Amino acid sequence: MEIQFLGAAQTVTGSQHLISVNGSRILLECGLFQGKRRESFERNRNLPFDAASVDTLILSHAHIDHSGNIPNLVRNGFRGDIYCTFATRDLCSAMLRDSAYIQERDAEYANKKRARKGLPPVEPIYTHADAIASLEHFISVGYDRPALVAPGARCTFLDAGHILGSASILLEIEEGRRQIRLLFSGDLGRNDRPILRDPTPAPPADALIIESTYGNRSHAPREDAEKKLLDLIGGTCAQGGKVVIPAFSVGRTQEIVYSLRRMARTRELPNVPVFVDSPLAVNATEIFRLHPECYDEELREFVAQNRHPDPFGFDQLRYVRNVEDSKAINDVKGPAIIISASGMCEAGRIQHHLKHNIGDPRNLVLIVSWQAPHTLGRRLVEKQPVVKIFGEKFPLRARVETISGYSAHADREGLLNWAKPTARGLQHTFVVHGDPEPAAALADGLKQLGARGVAVPKQGDAFQVSGL
Repeated sequence: MEIQFLGAAQTVTGSQHLISVNGSRILLECGLFQGKRRESFERNRNLPFDAASVDTLILSHAHIDHSGNIPNLVRNGFRGDIYCTFATRDLCSAMLRDSAYIQERDAEYANKKRARKGLPPVEPIYTHADAIASLEHFISVGYDRPALVAPGARCTFLDAGHILGSASILLEIEEGRRQIRLLFSGDLGRNDRPILRDPTPAPPADALIIESTYGNRSHAPREDAEKKLLDLIGGTCAQGGKVVIPAFSVGRTQEIVYSLRRMARTRELPNVPVFVDSPLAVNATEIFRLHPECYDEELREFVAQNRHPDPFGFDQLRYVRNVEDSKAINDVKGPAIIISASGMCEAGRIQHHLKHNIGDPRNLVLIVSWQAPHTLGRRLVEKQPVVKIFGEKFPLRARVETISGYSAHADREGLLNWAKPTARGLQHTFVVHGDPEPAAALADGLKQLGARGVAVPKQGDAFQVSGL
């Protein structure tokens, strides 16, 4: 069996890992790479393999850096099945169509500039029609329900606790007389978080592919994050400012809303309007309501004990779908809380809200997630004095603060604790989905746990994996 690492190798985006076994090609993930726009466009458009030669795709979860290039895969000739959990399929239905809209808008914007220079037009990476066509390939499988996904290959999804429907993937492979248990962590969540269940501990395996986003860092406790959120909101609103929160539409938005809802119930939240301005976030929140089987015990108790049991709604909160209502938010006088996508500020309505609000020192831009290099979100975190939005320069006068405690990724301790039950049995260990420093740090930690064959693959590296 060969594993080739074609994305999320010594970086955090564009997850793609290709397995060749028993004459079949199994792709783990098909995500979009996020970084410098020109580089991202070229890498995402040009798949590093022949799409028609891939027999099966197995998807750990719906985040765009894991699922976002699926329509391009199908557009280029993939005709196999895509296996994922039920909630992941539902989220992909919304997210891939939203991503296609962004691809089309980006191409439209680029073509206006190219036309002025006399250059030929470019096509989007994929279209809305491509996204719809890709959904026909999805097959949903429940957690802990083994499914035959290729000759001699059985897949089991284990709850990863990262976002709704997220899974670690156990592949049990028979290759000739050998048996290989390959475990892919996907993106791992954190224990004792609201909304979702804790990650299922790692089962025994011969080989492991593990993410390392926070492989060299520790998160602040959840209680500290909520206290900081409340303090920052209270201070900003008291001086008449607005709080602008870039947040991923799936996962981070719902967790922030749930925190605000609990604060509103205890009357700690200032009595100001709260807007969730993202059609995708609105759709994703509806999907969250459809999958209580993914909820943890805390959320189930919260729903059972409240007279108005919607965990993602309260009187001050308004979900915004149409463009006119989104534009009207900029006319709101006085303090307000605006939660909008995208989480890295590279597309979507958040750019409009930043454009209108970063020039006022009373306002706060609150970053609640990791920001990739070369993104607008990273430039805000770095507090660059001038940032570009829609190609125009804007002075950054608003306050910028970060809260790391809302991360949906396990930190170093969480990753090592998850891997510990299987570490001593590992013959091959691959550390992916992390920048070089955290990936190397996690690799050292895994070696100390007894894992063997530990490697931090580079883009394009291929390894032979054998079993018992």
